[in-house]
Amino acid sequence: MYFSKKNLFLYISLFIILLFILLSIFAPFISIYDPTHINMSEILLPPSGQHFFGTDELGRDVFARVIYGGRVSLLVSFIAVFISISIGTILGLIAGYFKGIIDAVIMRFVDIMLCFPVFFLVLSVIAFLEPSIMNVMVVIGLTSWMGVTRVIRAETLSIKERDFIIAAKVQGLNNIVIIFKYILPNVFSPIFVSAVLGISSAIIIESSLSFLGLGVQPPTPSWGNILTSGKDYIMFAWWLSFFPGVAIFLTVLAFNMLGESLRDILDPKK
Repeated sequence: MYFSKKNLFLYISLFIILLFILLSIFAPFISIYDPTHINMSEILLPPSGQHFFGTDELGRDVFARVIYGGRVSLLVSFIAVFISISIGTILGLIAGYFKGIIDAVIMRFVDIMLCFPVFFLVLSVIAFLEPSIMNVMVVIGLTSWMGVTRVIRAETLSIKERDFIIAAKVQGLNNIVIIFKYILPNVFSPIFVSAVLGISSAIIIESSLSFLGLGVQPPTPSWGNILTSGKDYIMFAWWLSFFPGVAIFLTVLAFNMLGESLRDILDPKK
């Protein structure tokens, strides 16, 4: 059937992702409130028709902060994943195509990097740097490429033995031409799936860093630092943590569902 379970998950995840992207892009037109504006006369107001998600400890509109925070969290995640996918793809192509000492060196470096949990590796590096949006993007990207390298290397090892690659070598084509013209287009599927799944991990890492005060710094809102401001009021102002938490949960779930759906759809064996 056309509307199979995996297609249903695909449509649901695309709807959720598109919704959050549109809310982030059009945040100035959706909310009438400035997410950084302090109003001490409206402190910790519960959700209402005037403030959909209530207000925080400084009287700032939580709905405005959540949708503006989505801009930061999604942007950081997209750029971080672009960096990690670029590094992982290039190293995977090189390792899988050339093999030998080059492959051994790259894969041993990957093994060393994988000995450290990604979050604690990011946390260790970012602790020595000035917390900023740029540093968070770069550090996440530079510490999250190892899995992509392994996937692309495995695909390259398989593709390089096919007849059209052997024919290209017989014709005397340059190795760089063979890699980027013939092999790279054939590994787009795992690259795309890895990118989608990587975004969900990047969102969690960025939110965790911001929650710990090592990521995006106030007053710039991100889902992580909105959660931080709400943890001290969780017993009597539940909305401060609930709504950014739901935003993180739904976005990460949607990207994971999308990645799994695309993996099933793009897998020629299924």
